[in-house]
Amino acid sequence: MERKVSLEEISDGKLYGSNDLVKADCGDCSGCSACCRGMGSSILLDPYDIMRLTKGLHMQFEQLLSGHLELNVVDYMILPNLKMSGGDERCSFLNDQGRCSIHPIRPGFCRLFPLGRVYEDRSFRYFLQVHECLRENRTKVKVRKWIDTPDFKAYERFVADWHYFLKDLGEAMKDSGSQETMKAVNMYVLNRFYVTPYGENEDFYPQFYRRLEEAAAFAAGQGIRTGGQYGSENG
Repeated sequence: MERKVSLEEISDGKLYGSNDLVKADCGDCSGCSACCRGMGSSILLDPYDIMRLTKGLHMQFEQLLSGHLELNVVDYMILPNLKMSGGDERCSFLNDQGRCSIHPIRPGFCRLFPLGRVYEDRSFRYFLQVHECLRENRTKVKVRKWIDTPDFKAYERFVADWHYFLKDLGEAMKDSGSQETMKAVNMYVLNRFYVTPYGENEDFYPQFYRRLEEAAAFAAGQGIRTGGQYGSENG
């Protein structure tokens, strides 16, 4: 989901790479959970997030949907997001002490915060959101250490490919104008990338890229051609 805002209004005016230092470290938040409340449907989950959650919690995607997640339409695509609940609109994974109960397997958006991404030329760079985190006197930390995800180069490639695949697919479906086609493609993407479990005996990325090729072929068979070029686990 892309925000239609000026980068100058929300950032420190700089763009960062994965090895750059940025003032993002909030000292383990010291019990603050402001960024875990009132987020609406904005914390979108990608296939890697769902793989982490289903394996880490030993739950199927459908089980997560029954309490922790919900589905919403974003730019013509049906995608899952973290569910906010209760009077204070808190993340369903926030415990009574105001701490994240799934911190080791938390989603990518949570790992990224208070950073954001600027997408261009089929890739992206990072920026620091200056108005989002309430914590003062944050310290510098390397971007890749802050996001804390294994095989970081492959992860970044996956993030870019998933973003542009959804963007290209959404734009192509918007131009198609067929509600039946949009529903068929959305159901395929939801089932193939989220509902169908990822195998235990193979790394996530080869499985993801096979599914990406299959999804592009399915969409093309429905008359939806993205025209995009996406990487692979060997790229």
